[in-house]
Amino acid sequence: MAKIIKHQFFFPHSIETVWEYLTKSELMEQWLMKNDFQPIVGFDFQFRTNPIPVLDFDGIFYCKVLEVVPFKKISYSWKSGPGKGEITLDSVVIWKLEPKDKGTDLFLEHSGFSKKENLSMLNALNDGWLKNMHKIDERINSAHNGNTNA
Repeated sequence: MAKIIKHQFFFPHSIETVWEYLTKSELMEQWLMKNDFQPIVGFDFQFRTNPIPVLDFDGIFYCKVLEVVPFKKISYSWKSGPGKGEITLDSVVIWKLEPKDKGTDLFLEHSGFSKKENLSMLNALNDGWLKNMHKIDERINSAHNGNTNA
């Protein structure tokens, strides 16, 4: 039974501004994790954080950019496991942006939680993604208000 995370968030900011936070490595690190991301189709990259043994997670998400449509859509694979090259989660993250009056709607779809062993990670990521979308908003607001230490 496939489970999918879906979130939508409105930003009172331009698509260009929101896009930067989804595609610039240094800005992604502010709201997500350390990474070596580049918005180039086929580019392999990693997100790195602390290991979470209870989730069989070694702290590294192994990713590959699958699609880039500037200011509209970006997607990448999102794989993880307990370590030593073992992958227990093989999923895909898709971000879509739509212009709205006075801002941008951001849509997240994270799919591929088909195994029973992925349900704990699904629950953790579902909450995490929502918190991270709020972090993007906080970072953008802080940057626009001249506070770079938010």
